[in-house]
Amino acid sequence: MNKPALFAAAFAATLLATPAFADDVVSAISVSGEATVSAAPDLAQIDAGVANDAKSAKEASDANNAAMGKVLLALKGAGIAEKDYQTSRLSLQPQYGQNKSTGASPVVGFRASNRVTVKIRDVTKVAGIIDTLVGAGANDIGNISFEVTQASKLLDDARDKAVADARRKAEIYAKATGVTLGAPLSVTEGGGPVPLFKGRMAAAPMAAPQAAVAPGEETLSVTVNVSWAIKAKEQ
Repeated sequence: MNKPALFAAAFAATLLATPAFADDVVSAISVSGEATVSAAPDLAQIDAGVANDAKSAKEASDANNAAMGKVLLALKGAGIAEKDYQTSRLSLQPQYGQNKSTGASPVVGFRASNRVTVKIRDVTKVAGIIDTLVGAGANDIGNISFEVTQASKLLDDARDKAVADARRKAEIYAKATGVTLGAPLSVTEGGGPVPLFKGRMAAAPMAAPQAAVAPGEETLSVTVNVSWAIKAKEQ
């Protein structure tokens, strides 16, 4: 068979196959749905520590151990379970001076520090716990963070609302284009659930007689991408 005849045969086969492929094409409307849910936090976390300076490493370490012992005892007395506080950092560092005549930097002492992370499962007690820590000798209070421990339940609620939002949008498009929605063809979550605002972060004021703390709210956002099959409206 010559080349022109071969080309004509291949072109005819393509024309015959086109309707079959067209029958497999499913028309669809694809939209994104969004939803956010909020809840008050039910867990707080505080980072607190003690630091002590002394001439020798042993003196600094001993003083620091005693100081942290008082802090831990105060936490226990305030009703914090042992499982809810743990050492997060322990250090012993030399402190250097400055010899102006020689330019040397001799060791003039040591600083021992110990930090503990505390979980507070009743956020109404945060201010009181801060005062307890300071009263027990904690001289370094770090940031306070708040979170919702049952976030998975919030996310499930948000997913339901996001799918409902996607359907609402799809129905608007279907009505505008004169078609009806069929069954959903695919549902995907757009990325991971995004925390829009994870509580309120606040530094604990050391000098205040009662620490001012505002937990705020945690808000989670979910986006879903949904495709629905569509069909022409019956006349």
